[in-house]
Amino acid sequence: MSPERRLLVADLGTRSYADALALQRAAARARLDGSLDQDLLLLVEHPPVVTRGRAARDPSHLLATPELLAARGVELFDVERGGDVTFHGPGQLVGYPIVDLNRHTLDLHWYLRQVEEVLIRALAEFEVIGERSAGQTGVWTSGRKIASIGVHARQWVTWHGFALNVTTDLSYFDLMVPCGIDGVTMTSVEQELLRRADGTCYASSPALGQEVREAVVRAAGAVFALEPVPATPATLEALTSPEPRA
Repeated sequence: MSPERRLLVADLGTRSYADALALQRAAARARLDGSLDQDLLLLVEHPPVVTRGRAARDPSHLLATPELLAARGVELFDVERGGDVTFHGPGQLVGYPIVDLNRHTLDLHWYLRQVEEVLIRALAEFEVIGERSAGQTGVWTSGRKIASIGVHARQWVTWHGFALNVTTDLSYFDLMVPCGIDGVTMTSVEQELLRRADGTCYASSPALGQEVREAVVRAAGAVFALEPVPATPATLEALTSPEPRA
């Protein structure tokens, strides 16, 4: 594969939603002005946070009061991504692809289907069958939603992205109508492994989160025809430079 077709991958560990949002916006600006010359995938785990996207027009989709959110240590953000209300928190793999669609296909619907395909391929490595739901964005398995997707783009450069439940405490989704879908049942990789129909025993492993990360990176490289390589500290430092960008 050509070295000009790389996917820089940065594993940020645990980072606040506000910090990660600032970083992805900076990365999108850098991708737009050319100072970041490759696509970038930011992988992160957030402390508990509820986010509302542009489609979150019905306030009743957030079932919790500000007092209840505060009592559970959950932040609240309104952001520019597509989609309704969702949750991010420990045990969830959040990915923010900063992708210039000028090097791929100039079609946001195509891009959303590609992000779904990344997650479907990654889940397949764990024998979890990922599915699409007609007319809805995200990934399901056996009718249960396992991953949410919400993106934003400017001049064909994307930010925001996906949230894949790995070992997530699913009770947090009781605070809302997830993604504005009445009656939806949320699930996680861990829960799907525990409920395997063949009765095989699965013991949750501390390595599951890292294994899922690696599977997602492999799938992203394959789906977008890019070579995944680690982002250097210098690349990330340049994004947080106080110097203004165009």
